[in-house]
Amino acid sequence: MKKLISLVVISLTIIGCSSTPKTDDKTLVIGASITPHAQILSVIKPDLEAKGYTVEIKEFTDYVQPNVALQDKSLDANYFQHQPYLDEFNKERNWDLQGVAVIHYEPFGIYPGKTRSLSELSDGAKVSVPNDTTNEARALLLLEANGLIKLKENIGLKATKQDIIENPKNLDIIELEAAQLTKSLADVDLAVINGNYAMQAKLSVEKDAIAFEDIESFGSKTYGNVVAVRSDNKDSQKIKDLLEALQSQKVKDYIQKTYEGGVQPSF
Repeated sequence: MKKLISLVVISLTIIGCSSTPKTDDKTLVIGASITPHAQILSVIKPDLEAKGYTVEIKEFTDYVQPNVALQDKSLDANYFQHQPYLDEFNKERNWDLQGVAVIHYEPFGIYPGKTRSLSELSDGAKVSVPNDTTNEARALLLLEANGLIKLKENIGLKATKQDIIENPKNLDIIELEAAQLTKSLADVDLAVINGNYAMQAKLSVEKDAIAFEDIESFGSKTYGNVVAVRSDNKDSQKIKDLLEALQSQKVKDYIQKTYEGGVQPSF
C-alpha cells in the first residue's frame, strides 16, 4: 500500500511538473505598426533567427493595443511609439512600460487637402491634427513653426488647441484619431500627419508635404520611436539581442535607402 501511495505521489508530481508552462527564452514576439516598424523588424528577423530565436512580428493598426498586449505579456516588446506617448500612456494607467532604445524618428508633415500651399490658406480653413495628447502637441508645434498659429509660451508637449493664443487666419483645428488623418484629407484644407500613417497612404514627406520637421526641430529630437518593454524583461538576453540587431549599420542603411526621408535613424 505504501508503495502504491508513493507511486501515485510521484506520478502526480511528474504530471504537475509537465503541465507547468515554461518561459521560452528563444522566442521573441514583437508588436509593431505596419509601416515602417514591422518592415524594419523584418530586416533583422533573419539575423535573430540565426541566433536561434523564433521571431513573430505582430502588426497593429492602432496606438493602444500594442501596449495592452505588452502589459499582459502577449508580447516581449513593441516598437511603434515615441517616449512622450509612452510616458502619457503609463501615467494614465499607472503602468511601468519602459522605452529602452531610440531607433528612429518620423518627421511630421503638413499635407495638402483642398488647399495646395500655406500661402493659399483662406480665413477659417480646416486643419486636422492627431487627437492624442502628445501627437496633437507635436502637430501644433509644427503649425507654429510655419507661422500659422502661436501657442502659449513654453507649453511644449502639453499643447492642445485651447493653448493657441494667436490664430490670424482663424484656422478651424479639427482633432481626429491619427489613423483617420489620411482618410479625411479630401474633407480638410490641410492635415498634419504622423509619419507612419503618411507612408501607409503612400505619401512622401519630401515630395508631398508642404512642410515638415527637419533634423534640428523640436519634434525630431523629442519624438524618436522607441522599443518598449516591461521592467521584468528589460535586462533579458533576448531584449539585448533585439536592440543590437535594430541598432546596426544594416538597419541604418535600410532606413536611409528605403523611406525617402520619411524615416530617419536616431542612432
